[in-house]
Amino acid sequence: MNNFLKFAHRFTGIMMERLQRKAFFIYPEISRNMDFKTRVEELIQAFLEERKDIYLVDLKISAGNDVVVILDGDESLSIQDCLDASRAIEFNLDREEMDFSLQVMSAGLSEPLKLPRQYKKNVGRELEVTTEDGQVIKGELLEADEGKIVLVLRYRRPKLVGKGKEDVEEQREIPYQSIKRAMIVIKF
Repeated sequence: MNNFLKFAHRFTGIMMERLQRKAFFIYPEISRNMDFKTRVEELIQAFLEERKDIYLVDLKISAGNDVVVILDGDESLSIQDCLDASRAIEFNLDREEMDFSLQVMSAGLSEPLKLPRQYKKNVGRELEVTTEDGQVIKGELLEADEGKIVLVLRYRRPKLVGKGKEDVEEQREIPYQSIKRAMIVIKF
């Protein structure tokens, strides 16, 4: 029994020592990742201050330092614009200090609209909007401002008086807060 107590005491001491060492190394890594994310955000903002026609749609940084930057432009976004943004970020970060991968891309047609600037850019296009209450609305984007969008809905319904159907065109305002997802409808 005496040998068992010696082993248990020694084992507990070793485990406590390992736990203390492990905790010591966790905190600096978290701090470095936070500094890395802040540095990437600063570099993107510095690039966007020079290019007022381009804006940030989304920035994702994974735990493994995989950086994904999604940009869009008021008129369009070229490959050269993405390349310039990539260089502005990558050339100002030290890979010796922090290993990372970087992807800079445009918000494609398969991505949902997120910002008012994106809606303004797509006035005249057909959208499929899913509201927070689950309603799906398809219509042409007539206007977009800082608080809401206006869709023109065109559909056929039975006549109120008599037989047959009639064409109906109505406008519907949808505030941004009630939009869960908005996608551009691609027509071929």
